[in-house]
Amino acid sequence: MSLTTNSDYGARPRIWFAIYQLLWHLLLPFAFVRLAWRARHAFSYLHHIPERLGFGYSQPINKGSVWIHAVSVGETRAAQPLIEAYLARGESILLTHMTLNGRRTGKQLFARQIASGQIQQVYLPYDICWAVEHFLKTFRPKFGLFMETEAWPTVVFRCKEIRLPLFLVNARLSERSARRINRFGKAGRSLFQAFVGILAQTEFDAHRYRSLDVQNVQIVGNLKFDVPLDPVLVEQGKIWHQELHASQRLMVCAASTRDGEEAIILKAWKDLLLSNAFPIVPLLCLVPRHPERFPEVADQILNAGFKFRRRSEWTGIPSECAGLDIVLGDSMGEMPMYYSASDLVLMGGSLLPFGGQNLIEACAAGCPVLLGEHTYNFQQATLDAIESGAAKRIKGELILTQPIALMESLKELLTNADELARMSAAAKTYSVEHQGATKRILAALESQNFSFN
Repeated sequence: MSLTTNSDYGARPRIWFAIYQLLWHLLLPFAFVRLAWRARHAFSYLHHIPERLGFGYSQPINKGSVWIHAVSVGETRAAQPLIEAYLARGESILLTHMTLNGRRTGKQLFARQIASGQIQQVYLPYDICWAVEHFLKTFRPKFGLFMETEAWPTVVFRCKEIRLPLFLVNARLSERSARRINRFGKAGRSLFQAFVGILAQTEFDAHRYRSLDVQNVQIVGNLKFDVPLDPVLVEQGKIWHQELHASQRLMVCAASTRDGEEAIILKAWKDLLLSNAFPIVPLLCLVPRHPERFPEVADQILNAGFKFRRRSEWTGIPSECAGLDIVLGDSMGEMPMYYSASDLVLMGGSLLPFGGQNLIEACAAGCPVLLGEHTYNFQQATLDAIESGAAKRIKGELILTQPIALMESLKELLTNADELARMSAAAKTYSVEHQGATKRILAALESQNFSFN
């Protein structure tokens, strides 16, 4: 397929799209160099390379599947109730990802269905015409559901042109992203207008999509409220929690932390331990968001002078935490255990301008949440959680004073057992009251409200 567009590609802004394709071809070698670089830490980055070019799929191919694209870990977990609903209806699923961790998460959640052929799991190819064309001709899905924010121009426009229904589901759009899209003018807006429909999480998100002149927008809620917690992990966490409390020790989970946030947390934690506010000092469970950063964060903890141990080094017996200041949560897929063992969650991604991380899973485990000021990726969920009493923000917003403000907020909550109990009850209520997005999405997709222009 050439870079120049023809009559079959009338849905695309022609000049912009030709430039976009040219850039992809020029940058393609660097994409493979990046994979090779990341393979230093995990050789699996070099697995399934042909799939990233739209080839090399294992047989047999299930044509006519429901296609669900979940770029990484969070989107894959959010898609779980939707995938299970379609499997229960006897549908086969084509599950695509862009990241290694997303693929690992999908394999962990659906190992049995993948082994039986009910789910075929592959990488979405790089957004190049010939790769996307071969992918679509190979699988010929019934319709496509892209999770949350994914909108690859070649895929989206080509689906529009061949009349393959493509929806953006559990869709969210921050104010910052909406401004960025509008800077591209008609080219940016036309990308989202090419979806058959957008099923948004909140009124905030729906309003921003409508500001891009997208007509077919519905509000369906957030799928993350429907994601079940792994009962085995929850039980493991409860055992850990009971043993900690038997020794009158509290635990804080700093969850999904990002680069730069660990330094703030470690400084605040050191000040907290030196404050003499606790007869028995609390335990910190620090869980970085990205696995490739585990060694780096371990070095930070060591250099800060804390007694710590990696989760990967212990057998899982809670008593192994005795005498430690910090547990480094260097494991994948165990967040329900960490949350169920904790008395308070400090949500990563919110201390520095990363937009926050998912607080819903912590609330579902009945764990109160402490947030920084940067939560724009979860705007409505954050506002609702704070209003319900399930979450609080750190007092003080200046980055230079964040360790002090964080320490004071931690101390205030950890020394108030009644407040933690009230927040825990509110968290459970909040998580239950906002369920139901799966049913609303299925109903919207089954309706005839969405059609091509």
